[in-house]
Amino acid sequence: MIYYTLNNLLGQVGAIFRWHGILLDTPEPWQLGFQDAASPVMEEVIFLHDQIMFILTIIITAVLWLIVRALTTKHYHKYLYEGTLIEIIWTLIPAAILVFIAFPSLKLLYLMDEVIDPALTIKAIGHQWYWSYEYSDYGSDTIEFDSYMIPTSDLNNGDLRLLEVDNRIIVPIQTQVRVLVTAADVLHSFAVPSLSVKMDAVPGRLNQTSFFIKRPGVFYGQCSEICGANHSFMPIVIEAVSLDKYIHWVANWSAETD
Repeated sequence: MIYYTLNNLLGQVGAIFRWHGILLDTPEPWQLGFQDAASPVMEEVIFLHDQIMFILTIIITAVLWLIVRALTTKHYHKYLYEGTLIEIIWTLIPAAILVFIAFPSLKLLYLMDEVIDPALTIKAIGHQWYWSYEYSDYGSDTIEFDSYMIPTSDLNNGDLRLLEVDNRIIVPIQTQVRVLVTAADVLHSFAVPSLSVKMDAVPGRLNQTSFFIKRPGVFYGQCSEICGANHSFMPIVIEAVSLDKYIHWVANWSAETD
């Protein structure tokens, strides 16, 4: 009951921030928490994290209290030092806690691996040191482009250093998107925290991940596998737009390439 009350309170605080237009879709200086969730899977990740942190707070408080009492009290109950009963208690309670954590963790694990028929497939290819993307669902009108980081000297006011790219991935909201991830040279990793997406890019192998974006926005990620000297200079930017805007973008791209 206390856990769900805290979750509701956190949800209300989050709703207040969203009502004021404040969404943490980018990393912040000295950030300790997650970025705001933009997909159902990321919401579940945050819920599991909050649940485990709540349990950890209770455990740490109880253990510290027992340690302090044991160190500061001369006449302490002997069964708290040794005995069959205390051995049974501190074996069963951790086992019950692990079971309580394991079930939602397994649920989330299978949710992340669930294969859903995608409405859109994008191929992401990691290079040293940039990403290239292919939209191959449109027959002969395949959309292909490279995505390079914008140098600091070319940034405009409000742009994010080391995170902006010249060509963003454009996807529609409320749509199941599959991403096929591979690499052309060395190991890379395609990762976008707000969407709970992280998939290794292995040369000669196709890995698959997917996401479902619930709201419009611009979501930032980076290569998460050390891949060489410019590893930290190959960001990922996904822009989620309405279906009408996405269709307009595809039509414009096709017209430019004809």
